[in-house]
Amino acid sequence: MTIQDNFRPAPPAEIAEPDEFAALRKRVRATLAEHVTPERLNKFDEAEEYDVELFHEIAAAGLVKLDGELHGPGPGHQAQAVVLEELGAGPTSVAVSMVVQYMGVQLLHSYGNHQQQEEFLAPLHSGAAKMSFALSEPDGGTDVARAMKTNAVHLENGSYSISGQKKWIGGAMDADYLILLARTSETTRSAIDGITMFLVPRSTPGIRTEIIDTVGIRGLAQCDIYLDDVRVPAENVLGEVDKGFRQVLDTLNGERLNGAAVALGIARGAMETAIGWARERHAFGRPVGSFQGLQHSLVDASVKIESARLLLRQAAQASDSGPGTNETWSALAKLAASDAATTTTDVGMRVMAGWGFFRGLPMQRYFRDARLYTFAPLTDEMTRNYIGEKHLGLPRSF
Repeated sequence: MTIQDNFRPAPPAEIAEPDEFAALRKRVRATLAEHVTPERLNKFDEAEEYDVELFHEIAAAGLVKLDGELHGPGPGHQAQAVVLEELGAGPTSVAVSMVVQYMGVQLLHSYGNHQQQEEFLAPLHSGAAKMSFALSEPDGGTDVARAMKTNAVHLENGSYSISGQKKWIGGAMDADYLILLARTSETTRSAIDGITMFLVPRSTPGIRTEIIDTVGIRGLAQCDIYLDDVRVPAENVLGEVDKGFRQVLDTLNGERLNGAAVALGIARGAMETAIGWARERHAFGRPVGSFQGLQHSLVDASVKIESARLLLRQAAQASDSGPGTNETWSALAKLAASDAATTTTDVGMRVMAGWGFFRGLPMQRYFRDARLYTFAPLTDEMTRNYIGEKHLGLPRSF
């Protein structure tokens, strides 16, 4: 047998948490244990294909809908974080896709009318459909509202004609629909005004997508979207006309939390892989995990993981407590989890040395995938700017 056939990561540790989330975590782990193997993860990463069947299994297990109600409140942030951490530790590309699905779920719960929830949210809950969130553009990421060139012209018959380009849109090649933002009015006082959110079936004429070749998250295609006179009926406006960007801002706390949860999962998966290797791999007649230098590096990374977990739990609990939450907790959690993921995957590569480079083992995938959360959904630098202003009370730095 080859070394990758013999190798097994350390088993996931039990996590102290309230009973309802412990039960949920057990359900997620059972679903993944039934359907996911190292060979399957490697297959989809190497093929650069999305594991749509796994997404269907996740949805069938109730892990998209969670405790949400179709025409009522959406799922809680603590529950989402549990699911995403477990996915991040294994099928990371599916975890990143689920961040997008949860964002769509939240937007449809918050702003969708009864008909939109029946048409778009219900199939998302069941896994019969998946969506992509189309916001970023070639000339704008963090400042996309100011840079937005995609526009929607209101026609005499009440529908809209949308033209422009979107960039870095995950899963757009095979999404069933897009939640897409376009400018509907000229910028006046604020760049974030005059932007509207639309529900756009992917099959609508005038939409063309191209895959962007990326170094990480290879099981979820990042895409360019080209829009040429895409006709969308007025009933597909999600929320209020000209208020779409402000509506999205209300969901960013959840997106930061969910990004933190996936990054935490990546860090944990890399740690379990590194510990398994350190226990089994021998050099100079003993396990490499017995060498003090490697132990100290793994301990330091473990401290970052557990610190990020506590911040994430605090942030998710605060978010679930209702409106008016101090959203700096989610920024702190995202920054800590990003640091934990990049640190742990770097340590893991050093622990495994040349075998970390081997594409038949998962450390190199964790190492690549972790880099996403140094800039998504917001760069670590902009996150620090936000924390400096909102948490420390310092003057705005940008």
